[in-house]
Amino acid sequence: MNDPIGDMLTRIRNGQLRGKSTVSTPASKLRAWVLDVLADEGYIRGYEKTEAKGHPAFEISLKYYEGTPVIRELARVSTPGRRVYMGAKDIPQVRQGLGVSIVSTSKGVMSDANARAAKVGGEVLCQVF
Repeated sequence: MNDPIGDMLTRIRNGQLRGKSTVSTPASKLRAWVLDVLADEGYIRGYEKTEAKGHPAFEISLKYYEGTPVIRELARVSTPGRRVYMGAKDIPQVRQGLGVSIVSTSKGVMSDANARAAKVGGEVLCQVF
């Protein structure tokens, strides 16, 4: 697998299109940090670490509001073939601040608002609306 974050985002997107309550993805530290931001921002209910076929995995609980998924758009920005880095002042707002960009900074993975408040830039991993 070349793009583990892209794979996880696709699993979440596909699970919501099918109306699933949970989806499973292989576990890693970076995925856990991205899931922490998604949970803190209220886009997923949460996640827990499980064991699937002898390998660690995350069971992600998806969130719905009146039958429709809370996440309307989930887009990968920085890919393994084209990394996108931005300074704290250059990080764009998603839908005039209604959405969130997830940024990997030197102080950890955080939302765009937290990165601007901490005045740190980094790699823009994905955008959520």
